[in-house]
Amino acid sequence: MKKNIIRQLYDVYCREFSMVIHDVGLILFFLFLPLAYPIVYSLIYNPELVRDVKMVVVDHDRSTKSRELVRNLDATQEAWVIGYAADMSEAHHAVNNHDCYAILEIPEGFGRKIGRGEQANAALFCESSLLLRYRGFLMASTNVAAEMGSEILMDKINEEVPLVGTITDGDIMPIKNISMGNIESGFDSFIMPGVLILILHQCIILAAGMAGGAKRERPELVGYNGVNEQPSVLMTMLGQMLCYITILIIPIIYLVHYVPLMFSFPMEGNLFEILMFLLPMIIACMGLGFCVQGIVWEREAIFVLWVVTSVVFLFLSGLTWPRYAMAPFWKWFGSCVPATWGVEGFIKMNTNGASLAQVSNCYINLWILAAVYMVGAYCVQRWVVRPSINKGYYVFDHVRSTQI
Repeated sequence: MKKNIIRQLYDVYCREFSMVIHDVGLILFFLFLPLAYPIVYSLIYNPELVRDVKMVVVDHDRSTKSRELVRNLDATQEAWVIGYAADMSEAHHAVNNHDCYAILEIPEGFGRKIGRGEQANAALFCESSLLLRYRGFLMASTNVAAEMGSEILMDKINEEVPLVGTITDGDIMPIKNISMGNIESGFDSFIMPGVLILILHQCIILAAGMAGGAKRERPELVGYNGVNEQPSVLMTMLGQMLCYITILIIPIIYLVHYVPLMFSFPMEGNLFEILMFLLPMIIACMGLGFCVQGIVWEREAIFVLWVVTSVVFLFLSGLTWPRYAMAPFWKWFGSCVPATWGVEGFIKMNTNGASLAQVSNCYINLWILAAVYMVGAYCVQRWVVRPSINKGYYVFDHVRSTQI
């Protein structure tokens, strides 16, 4: 009995491996997608930050304080003041010609209001075709305004109470911003660690779904024969899983270790613990892919059924909007997607250095999803996929016998 089980497992493994290496579409999903997509996505957002973006100034005040504001803004790494414009019309013309991407308008009386201790306002107009530029200008203007405000407040206190000067010399309220897990505050380092897991999630499900369509289109290729003894459904699923894991082990290590290494993404986690964490997600993705095989009758059908979910899963993962702020239905729906827990746990481990024990909630949820999807996959394989493949084999065998 034991030898028979091992033999079935070995036959399924070899048969599935042979099918993958002879199918260009499966090779594309198993190898090319996880190897090429991260490079393409990372290069799009590289460099992560935009520096010295051009801006012009419309200064109606021409005071010492207005010039100080412009100098401080020009000294930041985000903005580069290329010159002054006579009026807003000239400044808008420069933006429309892409000579600059922002306008700082300083109204008349700016310096006089500061001298009287009143609130003085300046307007910043940004061309927002690239949000990274807008973010840079916003950060630069906010930091400069806060710094000038603290200096003005310090001078005012020293004028009122000179003895306090020994206490208030320097910044009254020093602020040091440290972005945990993203030291440079770059967009690439923020979003790409989660996208890597989403790429792996989609690759596995797409490959498993296409494999199901290939078996129905050409059942003779994978050795299914309704007349002879077939491997049990359980051994078939286990053999397929072992085959897929064997093929994916190098792409997975490449995704979670070498891509962050190449693009200097945060890497604070332990590789072995990360792989242990991803194991239930991989199993859950395979189970979900086996379930999808029940409605995939052709290899290309998986594109129509599943590719459109990429953007949906990106939003549900919590990368662009926190999960706690989602409506109950979407929060529940996102919890049913393996990538949601995979993204959350991977970011905590690889970006912030959490251990496997510290992401136990995500880890347990992934094992629960793996068990649920594997049970569902067994039912789909036994009562939907296996009968349809056998039926296809009978049709193929009958046509072949007729031709002979």
